[in-house]
Amino acid sequence: MTGLAVATTGLSKRFGHQLAVDSLDLAVPQGSVYGFLGPNGSGKTTTIRMILGLVAPTAGTVELLGRPMPLGAPHVLPRVGALVEGPAFHPYLTGRDNLVRLDAADRTVDPRTASARIDEALDRVGLLAAARKRYRAYSLGMRQRLAIASALLRARDLLVLDEPTNGLDPQGTREVRSLVGSLADEGSTVLVSSHLLSEVEQMCTHLGVMHVGRLVAQGTSLEVRGGSLAIATVTTDQPEAAARILTELGLLDVRHTPVSASGDLGDIAPEKVVAACVHQGVPVTGFQVAAPSLEDIFVGLTGEGFDVSG
Repeated sequence: MTGLAVATTGLSKRFGHQLAVDSLDLAVPQGSVYGFLGPNGSGKTTTIRMILGLVAPTAGTVELLGRPMPLGAPHVLPRVGALVEGPAFHPYLTGRDNLVRLDAADRTVDPRTASARIDEALDRVGLLAAARKRYRAYSLGMRQRLAIASALLRARDLLVLDEPTNGLDPQGTREVRSLVGSLADEGSTVLVSSHLLSEVEQMCTHLGVMHVGRLVAQGTSLEVRGGSLAIATVTTDQPEAAARILTELGLLDVRHTPVSASGDLGDIAPEKVVAACVHQGVPVTGFQVAAPSLEDIFVGLTGEGFDVSG
């Protein structure tokens, strides 16, 4: 990753007296899968709309694939696929015919390859068998799949997916996760806004966390998790001795109960803890390493759940 697919500087948006996005410095590396997180009302969708040139910012700048927006939009947007705030299609047309209309509006593609590209996009989201079905008869999950297919009608350097698994069953969610991974493997950058923390945790290489219009954390998944250390717990009938050993090893915030001792591992290898206890004659009847979940980190950063409006 040698550059940034999305870069904003001081990006802000005000609606009347409400500051929806406040001085945002977003950095989405090329080739990454960037998880964009935040409670409802935190400014994620407004940010995405400004990035794509759908909403004019009150202040700040946006660069998309190395070009300033909105000046570079004619050159950049054909290389960008986007799903923002859910799908919108003609209900009386079939799924395939909806994609035919969308593709015909794109003057940067070869119309001679339209049929093959549309079929490939439908196949990638599992809708090829339902391509001749009218859109109004599609379930919510099928409509979401068709929206993702519309973003895949041509090769894209950047995909921006706002809640791509909305309405999907567990199998469909797994398929989208696999699809995002394959797109990244093919060289695309994927920005995913989602409230499904477990999915983001599995698919994303980088994270950005919004809260009340501000970016409160950003970096690789490991960097964002860096402030929350894994905790090692030794179960033993000699907890005070075990606590002393953990301290000697360099664990942080060591504490003990009548049946166990624990501490933050930091850079200490977990296997060293058990080996040190056994070597010094402290019996170990149980050992556990508990890394904080992405949900724990999210709540620690925002103090809120996803149903709280910023």
